[in-house]
Amino acid sequence: MRASRLLRLLLLLQTRGRCTASQLAAELEVSVRTVYRDVDALSAAGVPVYTEPGRAGGIRLLDGYRTRITGLNPDEADAVLLAGQPGAAADLGLGTVLATAQLKVLAALPPELRGRATRIAERVHVDAAGWFHRPDRTPALAVVTEALWADRLLEIGYERGDAVVRRRVGPLGLVLKAGTWYLVALAGGSVRSYRVGRIAEAHDTGETFTRPGDFDLAAHWERAADEFARAMLRVTARCRIDAGRLSLLRLGFEPAAVADAVASAGEPDAEGWVRVTVAAESYEVMAHGLLPLGAHAEVLEPAELRAVMAETAVAMARRYAE
Repeated sequence: MRASRLLRLLLLLQTRGRCTASQLAAELEVSVRTVYRDVDALSAAGVPVYTEPGRAGGIRLLDGYRTRITGLNPDEADAVLLAGQPGAAADLGLGTVLATAQLKVLAALPPELRGRATRIAERVHVDAAGWFHRPDRTPALAVVTEALWADRLLEIGYERGDAVVRRRVGPLGLVLKAGTWYLVALAGGSVRSYRVGRIAEAHDTGETFTRPGDFDLAAHWERAADEFARAMLRVTARCRIDAGRLSLLRLGFEPAAVADAVASAGEPDAEGWVRVTVAAESYEVMAHGLLPLGAHAEVLEPAELRAVMAETAVAMARRYAE
């Protein structure tokens, strides 16, 4: 633990130049006293590090000194792949490892490229979670992650409705979708997805399994996500929509439904309207999706949905007339 901290201290000084003890303490999450002890340890090991007193002083390396210890270990290499998602790295227990790996990368760069990389980090931040989204509590994530790294089978208790079902799974990957973690795993001979926040408990069995050599996590998730989105589109309606307002369907419908609706559009009629087939989870959801289009959309069929739209329009008119 201390060796890793000493390495981080050395790389911080190499990449940033003069730093105060307080700045280093905050970065390393230790006390100022510990920083000074670590500086003494580096000096005793032959590293030309020294302190400068005064308001403009600090801790720095001798000009021109560069360490050769910039190679990445396997954990750090894994963490670099999560550099755009520091929250994800922290969830997986790789937060400190990622910080060390990034310092090694910066230390290995020539000064001009190091400055550019630092500017990018200061000016660009990726926040992948959606608005108004509260992250799941994922107490099982640590156990799941350890089993994933080691290709070991898991026994999980998964919340499904009001019940908890037991499953024996082989973890193949973790996916972070809009701030929510999903476990992709082998279960009963097929590949399934589990929301990690619904895993009530997870136990590492200690038994290993053979991971399919041709499994591609990204490709599988893309297919599964598309299949899931389309499976949720249980009802369809034939509508007539102002061609200029067709893009407004994105305000109330799933991207897959919007893509299919646009693809189904015929040629505009004399009034500039097109006929499309729209899909949604239910007629209630579809009605709410069509309402943002106001008078620029008309449901042609089914009659059930036409009635819902008519009742809603009458109720709204009555409400505003009052």
